[in-house]
Amino acid sequence: MRARLNSKANPVSFKELLESWRETAAAPRSASTFAVNLPLDEAAQLAALAEMFPGRAPEQLITELLGAALRELAAAMPYVAGKRVISTDEQGDPIYEDVGPTPRFMALTRTHRRDLEAQRKEAGRAPPPAGAKAASRARKSTRRRPRG
Repeated sequence: MRARLNSKANPVSFKELLESWRETAAAPRSASTFAVNLPLDEAAQLAALAEMFPGRAPEQLITELLGAALRELAAAMPYVAGKRVISTDEQGDPIYEDVGPTPRFMALTRTHRRDLEAQRKEAGRAPPPAGAKAASRARKSTRRRPRG
């Protein structure tokens, strides 16, 4: 059984995560890094997992555990019915917009994902040579046609 680590529809359980560690390689990462000081018990548990799954670096284990926890957190956010009807179900009953934390969390997640993707792309590009912007502007200004 292969766990689907990036599936939005089916959150990955910790059991599936353990199975995935036995079978698959890690997914690509963002350019961002985070340093954490783990409590002693969690650090010991992480070291135990790293020893049990020698193909996984502790950083990979932390990343995948955090991903599973965030998916479970998002799934556990409560639905709070608002006043506005956004649809109807199969029986014709109204479905109200969610005014709980989920829509805001999802919108902020999309915004931050776009920002992180842009940072990742920028990290992969070499900076332009000195004076390149000025030369580019000069070329563009000579191409303009007068209006008339």
